[in-house]
This record gives sequence, structure tokens and C-alpha cells, in this order.
Amino acid sequence: MADARSKTLARIHRVRTLQLGLTRADEARAHDKFASEQALSGRIALLAEAVAPVHETQVAVSLGAAAHYRDRLQQSANAAIERVQAAEYHVERAAEATRAAKRDQSAVEKLLARADADAVLKAIRAMEEAPAFRRVRHDPC
Repeated sequence: MADARSKTLARIHRVRTLQLGLTRADEARAHDKFASEQALSGRIALLAEAVAPVHETQVAVSLGAAAHYRDRLQQSANAAIERVQAAEYHVERAAEATRAAKRDQSAVEKLLARADADAVLKAIRAMEEAPAFRRVRHDPC
């Protein structure tokens, strides 16, 4: 019975370890996506600054084109802000999933340690309860 429990706990521990690895990988991907979205948002902001009107006199066509590009960049900036917020939410959710998986794995490790300690105590009790006898062995004559 204890052997079956030990096998079950070992199997659960392997599964929880795999789940922990997968959630850590998801969290790393979420962090990477968040960083790339922030970088994209920064590049869009730099482009918007580059298209900003200057104090020099320009022709109406170039002012119209600049206004059009500023409007498109503003739309892109708004979309980038939404993507950054979504990525940040995903990072938080992935971090929570990683913490939950770590808690599950720790609980199984504690159960394994307890099962090992119980098995050791059981073996000690069996040795204490075993009859003490001495075998006298003689060398062949």
C-alpha cells in the first residue's frame, strides 16, 4: 500500500514539475511580449515626434501629409498602449499561474518527504519488533 502511494506521489510530482516548467515558459514568453510591446510603443512615440510640425514655413500639401501621418501614428500609439496593457495583464496572470504551480509542486514535495519519513519510521519499528536471535556459525571442520 505504501509502495503504491509512493508511486502515485512520484507520478504526481513529475506532472507538477512539468506543469511548473510550462508555466515558467509561459511567463517568460509573456515578459518577452510585454517588452516588445513597450519597445514598439517607444518607436511609435519617436516617429510621432519626428513628424511633429516644425516652426519653418511649409506648403499646405506637406502640412496635410504630416497631419495625416500624425493622425495615423496617434491611432497606432493608442493601439500600442492597449497592447501594452493587455501584455501587462498577461504577465500578471502568468506570474500568478507560476506561483500556483510552485505551490502545488511544493505541496507534493512535502507529501513525498512525509511519505519517506513514514517509511523510515516503519522500517525502524519493524527492526525493533523483530526477534533478536543470534546465529552461531561454525567454520566447516
